[in-house]
Amino acid sequence: MCPLISAGTILVADDNLANLELLSGLLEVEGYRACCVLDGRQALDIMQTTPVDLALLDVMMPKLDGFAVCQEIKSNPLTRFVPVVLVTALTGTSDRIRGIDCGADDFLTKPIERAELLARVRSLLRLKQFTDDLESAETVLFSLALAIEAKDPSTEGHCDRLSRYSVALAEQLGVAEEQKVALRRAGIVHDVGKVAVPEHILLKPGPLTPEERKIMEIHPITGERICAPMKSFRRVLPIIRHHHEKLDGSGYPDGLKGDEIPMAARILQTVDVYDALTTDRPYRKALSFQAAIEIMRAEVKKGWWDGVLVDILETLFTDVAGSTRMLQR
Repeated sequence: MCPLISAGTILVADDNLANLELLSGLLEVEGYRACCVLDGRQALDIMQTTPVDLALLDVMMPKLDGFAVCQEIKSNPLTRFVPVVLVTALTGTSDRIRGIDCGADDFLTKPIERAELLARVRSLLRLKQFTDDLESAETVLFSLALAIEAKDPSTEGHCDRLSRYSVALAEQLGVAEEQKVALRRAGIVHDVGKVAVPEHILLKPGPLTPEERKIMEIHPITGERICAPMKSFRRVLPIIRHHHEKLDGSGYPDGLKGDEIPMAARILQTVDVYDALTTDRPYRKALSFQAAIEIMRAEVKKGWWDGVLVDILETLFTDVAGSTRMLQR
C-alpha cells in the first residue's frame, strides 16, 4: 500500500513484514510518506507509477533482490536521480562494492539505528531537492530556447536536429561522455541568446545591415550569460559562446583562430552550418545533401570550418543505407 503522495515520499521494500513496519513507522512519525512493498518486482512497479523521492531497498528480497532493483532504477532515465539506500545485514566489502557498481547512493546496516536512518534520509532528500531544482531550471532554459526557435517557422526542429547531429559526430570522434552530454544540451540552447535580438532582425528575410549584424553577433555572449548560473552547464558555455567562430579568425564574438576554438564548439558549428544549408529558409530552398557538402568543402578551403569534421559528417550521412533519413528526422 502507498499513502497519498507528498514531497517526502519514500519507497520501502523488504520481504520481512516486521522490518517493513519498523521502517515505515520510523519514517511516518517524522512526517514522511512510506510506500511499502514486499518484493523487488513490486518496488519497480511502484517506481513506474508513483513519484518517489527516495528508495530504501532490502538487499535480500524475492523475485528481484535489492541490487537488481537499484540497477533498474539507476538505468532508467525517468528514475535515475532517485536516491537509493541499500539496507542489508551483509557487511562484506564485496557486497558494498557490488552495491556501488549498481548505483547505490548509501547503505544502512541491520539492525538499523533510528538516528542514523533519519540522518541519511534527510541528507539524501536534500540532494534530491537540489537535483529537482536543477532539472526545473534546465527545463525553463530548454523551453525558452524552443520558444525562440518557434518564432521562425523555417527553423522548426533545428534545435533537436543539432542536438542529435552533434552527439552523433562526437561519438565518431570518441569524445568523453561528459562532452557528449554538453553537446546534447548545447544543441538545444545554443541560440538562447537570441531572446535579446529584436524580431525584425531575427526574422529579416534579406541581408542584415552592419548595425543589425552587430546586434545579432552579440547573441552568443548573451546566451552564455543566461546559462552561466547553471553549474551543470560549465561545459556547455564555451560551445554557446564560440559556435559562430571561424578557423581563420573571421567569426564572432571573439575572433578566435584554429585550435583556440574548442573542439565541442567546432562540432556544433559544423552541424549548424549543415542544417542551415539543408533546410528551407525565407531567402532560398533547402539544398541537397551533396550540394551542402560541396559548399562546406569550399568554405573549408577558405579557412572557415574544420575539414576533418566535414569529412566525418559526410561519412555519417553516407556510410549506411537510410542513415540520412535517420539523422535528418
